[in-house]
Amino acid sequence: MTALIPRPAMELAPGAVHVPGWLTPRQQRELVAACRAWATGPVPIRHTRLPHGGVMSVQTVCIGWHWQPYKYTRTAGDVNGQRVAEFPRWMVELGRRALLEAYGDESTSTRYTPDTALINFYDGQARLGMHQDKDERSTAPVVSLSIGDTCVFRVGNTETRTKPYTDIELASGDLFVFGGPSRYIYHGVPKVYEGTADPVTGLASGRLNITMRVTGLTDREAGR
Repeated sequence: MTALIPRPAMELAPGAVHVPGWLTPRQQRELVAACRAWATGPVPIRHTRLPHGGVMSVQTVCIGWHWQPYKYTRTAGDVNGQRVAEFPRWMVELGRRALLEAYGDESTSTRYTPDTALINFYDGQARLGMHQDKDERSTAPVVSLSIGDTCVFRVGNTETRTKPYTDIELASGDLFVFGGPSRYIYHGVPKVYEGTADPVTGLASGRLNITMRVTGLTDREAGR
Protein backbone atom coordinates (compact mmCIF):
# COMPACT_ATOMS: atom_id res chain seq x y z
CA MET A 1 0.00 0.00 0.00
CA THR A 2 1.31 3.43 -0.89
CA ALA A 3 1.97 5.50 2.20
CA LEU A 4 -0.89 7.88 2.84
CA ILE A 5 -0.28 11.56 3.45
CA PRO A 6 -2.43 12.40 6.48
CA ARG A 7 -5.23 14.80 5.72
CA PRO A 8 -6.79 17.04 8.33
CA ALA A 9 -10.05 16.14 10.02
CA MET A 10 -13.09 17.85 8.58
CA GLU A 11 -16.25 18.73 10.50
CA LEU A 12 -19.18 18.52 8.11
CA ALA A 13 -21.68 19.58 10.75
CA PRO A 14 -21.45 20.07 14.52
CA GLY A 15 -20.46 16.66 15.89
CA ALA A 16 -20.03 15.03 12.46
CA VAL A 17 -16.30 14.62 11.85
CA HIS A 18 -14.42 12.87 9.02
CA VAL A 19 -10.82 11.81 9.75
CA PRO A 20 -9.20 10.46 6.55
CA GLY A 21 -6.62 7.68 6.76
CA TRP A 22 -6.96 7.17 10.51
CA LEU A 23 -6.43 3.39 10.53
CA THR A 24 -2.98 2.12 9.61
CA PRO A 25 -2.67 -0.74 7.08
CA ARG A 26 -1.80 -3.10 9.93
CA GLN A 27 -4.87 -2.08 11.92
CA GLN A 28 -7.01 -2.61 8.84
CA ARG A 29 -5.63 -6.11 8.34
CA GLU A 30 -6.30 -6.95 11.98
CA LEU A 31 -9.88 -5.69 11.74
CA VAL A 32 -10.48 -7.62 8.52
CA ALA A 33 -9.26 -10.82 10.20
CA ALA A 34 -11.51 -10.22 13.21
CA CYS A 35 -14.52 -9.49 11.00
CA ARG A 36 -13.93 -12.69 9.00
CA ALA A 37 -13.99 -14.68 12.24
CA TRP A 38 -17.20 -12.99 13.43
CA ALA A 39 -18.83 -13.55 10.03
CA THR A 40 -18.68 -17.32 10.55
CA GLY A 41 -20.61 -17.27 13.81
CA PRO A 42 -21.90 -18.00 16.34
CA VAL A 43 -24.40 -15.84 14.44
CA PRO A 44 -23.17 -15.72 10.83
CA ILE A 45 -23.25 -12.78 8.48
CA ARG A 46 -26.52 -12.43 6.59
CA HIS A 47 -28.69 -10.18 4.42
CA THR A 48 -31.14 -8.65 6.91
CA ARG A 49 -34.82 -9.07 6.09
CA LEU A 50 -36.91 -5.96 6.71
CA PRO A 51 -40.41 -6.04 8.25
CA HIS A 52 -42.11 -5.20 4.94
CA GLY A 53 -40.43 -8.17 3.26
CA GLY A 54 -37.52 -6.47 1.57
CA VAL A 55 -33.96 -7.70 1.99
CA MET A 56 -30.99 -5.39 2.55
CA SER A 57 -28.31 -5.53 -0.14
CA VAL A 58 -25.53 -5.18 2.44
CA GLN A 59 -24.59 -8.19 4.55
CA THR A 60 -24.44 -7.69 8.32
CA VAL A 61 -22.94 -9.43 11.32
CA CYS A 62 -23.24 -8.04 14.85
CA ILE A 63 -21.18 -8.35 18.02
CA GLY A 64 -22.15 -7.49 21.58
CA TRP A 65 -25.83 -7.13 20.72
CA HIS A 66 -27.76 -8.44 17.74
CA TRP A 67 -29.56 -5.83 15.66
CA GLN A 68 -32.63 -6.60 13.64
CA PRO A 69 -35.17 -4.06 12.46
CA TYR A 70 -35.71 -2.28 14.73
CA LYS A 71 -34.39 -3.56 18.06
CA TYR A 72 -31.42 -5.09 19.83
CA THR A 73 -31.33 -8.50 21.50
CA ARG A 74 -28.55 -10.70 22.84
CA THR A 75 -29.67 -13.64 20.72
CA ALA A 76 -30.45 -13.70 17.01
CA GLY A 77 -34.02 -14.89 16.82
CA ASP A 78 -34.23 -13.96 13.15
CA VAL A 79 -31.14 -16.00 12.20
CA ASN A 80 -30.32 -19.09 14.29
CA GLY A 81 -31.30 -18.25 17.85
CA GLN A 82 -27.69 -18.13 19.05
CA ARG A 83 -26.15 -15.47 21.26
CA VAL A 84 -23.88 -13.13 19.32
CA ALA A 85 -20.13 -12.91 19.91
CA GLU A 86 -18.99 -10.77 22.82
CA PHE A 87 -17.86 -7.21 22.25
CA PRO A 88 -14.12 -7.31 22.98
CA ARG A 89 -12.32 -4.90 25.26
CA TRP A 90 -9.85 -3.95 22.53
CA MET A 91 -12.76 -2.62 20.48
CA VAL A 92 -13.79 -0.40 23.39
CA GLU A 93 -10.27 1.04 23.47
CA LEU A 94 -10.29 1.53 19.69
CA GLY A 95 -13.58 3.38 19.94
CA ARG A 96 -12.21 5.65 22.65
CA ARG A 97 -9.11 6.48 20.61
CA ALA A 98 -11.30 7.21 17.60
CA LEU A 99 -13.48 9.58 19.60
CA LEU A 100 -10.45 11.36 21.00
CA GLU A 101 -9.04 11.75 17.49
CA ALA A 102 -12.31 13.19 16.17
CA TYR A 103 -13.29 15.46 19.04
CA GLY A 104 -10.07 16.07 20.97
CA ASP A 105 -12.00 15.76 24.24
CA GLU A 106 -10.27 13.38 26.62
CA SER A 107 -13.04 13.30 29.23
CA THR A 108 -15.67 12.40 26.63
CA SER A 109 -13.50 9.72 25.05
CA THR A 110 -12.61 8.16 28.42
CA ARG A 111 -16.30 7.73 29.28
CA TYR A 112 -17.18 6.29 25.88
CA THR A 113 -17.96 2.58 26.24
CA PRO A 114 -19.43 1.04 23.08
CA ASP A 115 -21.12 -2.30 23.65
CA THR A 116 -22.12 -3.29 20.13
CA ALA A 117 -20.92 -3.05 16.56
CA LEU A 118 -22.76 -3.56 13.29
CA ILE A 119 -20.37 -4.82 10.64
CA ASN A 120 -21.67 -4.29 7.12
CA PHE A 121 -20.10 -5.78 4.01
CA TYR A 122 -20.79 -4.11 0.67
CA ASP A 123 -20.10 -5.74 -2.65
CA GLY A 124 -20.02 -3.52 -5.73
CA GLN A 125 -23.80 -3.51 -6.07
CA ALA A 126 -24.76 -2.96 -2.42
CA ARG A 127 -26.34 0.29 -1.31
CA LEU A 128 -27.71 1.69 1.92
CA GLY A 129 -30.61 4.12 1.83
CA MET A 130 -30.86 7.25 3.94
CA HIS A 131 -31.64 6.37 7.54
CA GLN A 132 -31.03 7.38 11.14
CA ASP A 133 -29.27 5.23 13.74
CA LYS A 134 -31.93 5.58 16.41
CA ASP A 135 -32.56 2.11 17.85
CA GLU A 136 -30.09 2.79 20.66
CA ARG A 137 -31.34 4.18 23.96
CA SER A 138 -28.05 6.03 24.46
CA THR A 139 -27.25 9.25 22.62
CA ALA A 140 -23.48 8.54 22.71
CA PRO A 141 -21.68 9.06 19.38
CA VAL A 142 -21.46 6.46 16.64
CA VAL A 143 -17.90 5.59 15.53
CA SER A 144 -17.67 4.39 11.93
CA LEU A 145 -14.61 2.77 10.33
CA SER A 146 -14.17 1.98 6.63
CA ILE A 147 -11.95 -0.68 5.06
CA GLY A 148 -11.69 -1.74 1.42
CA ASP A 149 -13.45 -0.16 -1.53
CA THR A 150 -14.06 3.57 -1.47
CA CYS A 151 -17.70 4.62 -1.21
CA VAL A 152 -19.83 7.72 -1.53
CA PHE A 153 -21.14 8.57 1.94
CA ARG A 154 -24.16 10.85 1.99
CA VAL A 155 -24.34 13.03 5.09
CA GLY A 156 -27.78 14.53 5.53
CA ASN A 157 -29.66 16.50 8.15
CA THR A 158 -31.63 15.46 11.23
CA GLU A 159 -35.09 16.28 9.88
CA THR A 160 -35.54 14.57 6.51
CA ARG A 161 -34.09 11.93 4.20
CA THR A 162 -33.97 14.49 1.40
CA LYS A 163 -31.75 17.52 0.81
CA PRO A 164 -29.84 19.28 2.15
CA TYR A 165 -27.10 16.67 2.22
CA THR A 166 -23.40 16.47 1.42
CA ASP A 167 -21.68 13.66 -0.46
CA ILE A 168 -18.12 12.75 0.54
CA GLU A 169 -15.88 9.81 -0.26
CA LEU A 170 -14.87 7.40 2.49
CA ALA A 171 -11.71 5.49 1.64
CA SER A 172 -10.03 2.55 3.31
CA GLY A 173 -8.81 3.53 6.77
CA ASP A 174 -11.15 6.50 7.17
CA LEU A 175 -12.90 7.33 10.41
CA PHE A 176 -16.24 9.08 10.64
CA VAL A 177 -17.88 10.04 13.94
CA PHE A 178 -21.34 11.48 14.42
CA GLY A 179 -22.59 12.62 17.77
CA GLY A 180 -23.93 15.62 19.63
CA PRO A 181 -26.22 17.72 17.39
CA SER A 182 -25.46 15.32 14.51
CA ARG A 183 -26.16 12.08 16.38
CA TYR A 184 -29.39 11.52 14.47
CA ILE A 185 -28.41 12.73 11.03
CA TYR A 186 -29.82 10.84 8.08
CA HIS A 187 -26.99 9.13 6.21
CA GLY A 188 -26.51 6.49 3.55
CA VAL A 189 -24.25 4.92 0.95
CA PRO A 190 -25.52 5.47 -2.61
CA LYS A 191 -22.43 4.10 -4.38
CA VAL A 192 -19.42 1.85 -3.91
CA TYR A 193 -16.45 2.17 -6.26
CA GLU A 194 -15.84 -1.47 -7.03
CA GLY A 195 -12.22 -2.52 -7.42
CA THR A 196 -10.67 0.34 -5.43
CA ALA A 197 -9.66 -1.82 -2.44
CA ASP A 198 -5.96 -2.45 -1.85
CA PRO A 199 -5.39 -6.18 -1.16
CA VAL A 200 -2.69 -5.33 1.39
CA THR A 201 -5.51 -4.54 3.84
CA GLY A 202 -6.55 -8.21 3.64
CA LEU A 203 -9.68 -7.33 1.69
CA ALA A 204 -9.21 -7.78 -2.04
CA SER A 205 -12.66 -6.50 -2.96
CA GLY A 206 -15.73 -5.04 -1.33
CA ARG A 207 -16.12 -2.64 1.58
CA LEU A 208 -16.31 -3.28 5.30
CA ASN A 209 -17.98 -0.70 7.50
CA ILE A 210 -17.76 -1.14 11.27
CA THR A 211 -20.04 1.08 13.34
CA MET A 212 -19.56 1.06 17.10
CA ARG A 213 -22.46 2.19 19.24
CA VAL A 214 -23.63 2.39 22.86
CA THR A 215 -27.02 0.70 23.16
CA GLY A 216 -27.81 1.95 26.65
CA LEU A 217 -29.57 -1.35 27.27
CA THR A 218 -29.33 -4.01 29.95
CA ASP A 219 -30.08 -7.71 29.46
CA ARG A 220 -33.26 -7.38 31.50
CA GLU A 221 -34.52 -4.46 29.40
CA ALA A 222 -33.82 -6.33 26.19
CA GLY A 223 -35.76 -9.32 27.46
CA ARG A 224 -32.89 -11.79 26.96
